[in-house]
Amino acid sequence: MPQYAYKAVDSAGAESSGTVSAHSRLAAMEEVSGKGLVPVSIDEQQARGRARPVPRGRADRVPQAVVEAFHRELANLLTAGVPIIRGLKILCREASHPAAKRQWTIIRDDVAGGLTVADAMAKWPRSFPAVYVAMVRAGETGGFLDAVLRQVADFQSQQHNLKSKIRSALAYPAVLAALAVGVLAFLLTYFIPRFSSIFIDFGGALPPLTRAIVAVSQAVVDYGLLIVLAVVVVVVLLRRVLKSPSGRRLAERATLRVPTLGRVVARFALVRFCRMLGTLLGAGVPLVVSLRVAREAIGNETLADTVGKAIESVQQGASLARSLAGDERLFPPSVVEMVAVAEETARLDSELNRLAGVYEEELDRQLRLLMALAEPAMLFVMAAIVGTIVVGMLLPVFTLQELIH
Repeated sequence: MPQYAYKAVDSAGAESSGTVSAHSRLAAMEEVSGKGLVPVSIDEQQARGRARPVPRGRADRVPQAVVEAFHRELANLLTAGVPIIRGLKILCREASHPAAKRQWTIIRDDVAGGLTVADAMAKWPRSFPAVYVAMVRAGETGGFLDAVLRQVADFQSQQHNLKSKIRSALAYPAVLAALAVGVLAFLLTYFIPRFSSIFIDFGGALPPLTRAIVAVSQAVVDYGLLIVLAVVVVVVLLRRVLKSPSGRRLAERATLRVPTLGRVVARFALVRFCRMLGTLLGAGVPLVVSLRVAREAIGNETLADTVGKAIESVQQGASLARSLAGDERLFPPSVVEMVAVAEETARLDSELNRLAGVYEEELDRQLRLLMALAEPAMLFVMAAIVGTIVVGMLLPVFTLQELIH
């Protein structure tokens, strides 16, 4: 049975500490309370007396749909007047996903132990990203946790639908790219070595294109494993570079400069920002706090810098529209003008949500256009590669008589 170390105070205010054995943190709290003490902190201990870390790994990943249902169901329970601890108990009992049941149980115990819901969720960043934790914290502070939880669930659903559209749009080009790599590998490692052996006995000089193709094929056959290892190393190093702040910003700036792709990335950031800011303002969160949370939802540090500057400007008394006018890639003049009008008419939250819907439709059209251009481009690249190899290997056939002599 797990051991829990506790610190508590008695009715006279004297502090005491010790350990108790219990099946859960909540049970440990009840046992300490049964001694006439008021628990201050309770931590589960390992065999050596150190606090057990919260488990991490693939086994603790909870599907996004399950997290969304957690937010929505907890919001419904709170709206119906169910106390937070009781609501969390109900969700723990009804959870069917093993990782979710474990996380919900720990969150319930943490909240029962005195943590806020936001702090309890923050221990599980894979299930509850910082931007959602910030929303929940704002809701707890303002006394409208049920409304914020429902808004978080709606936002997660909308973001899931948007990401699904992007994944669907990228699926076909990804299949074509994989097919192109497979065809190229087959030609270089199987077809060309057998075809080129026909010309070895003829002597003479092969055409330059044929010699180049045969040389590449021979290099792939002889050093294929080394090439694969080098590619893996490059990919790993590239991922590490992209995880660093400077590398990520460099990649973001390069992506934004790509004509069509950069516009899609900027529109995706705009939709997320408008949706999050409109959601928070609609829930009654103050503007500066909402801007800070919405900044985290952009997902692009380069574009988020504009919002960071806007926050400083708003704190100095400037209007939101004027503060957002610093980067036309993220906030086009038309958006800034509509935000200005919405501020004047006191309907900023509804206008931001409307803008999110409008630009989500535009993003959908841009994605379709991007994929419409990507598909023929991929087919052209595949045809060019295969065609070049076939022509290069057939050229000696047209000059066969010269090769024989």
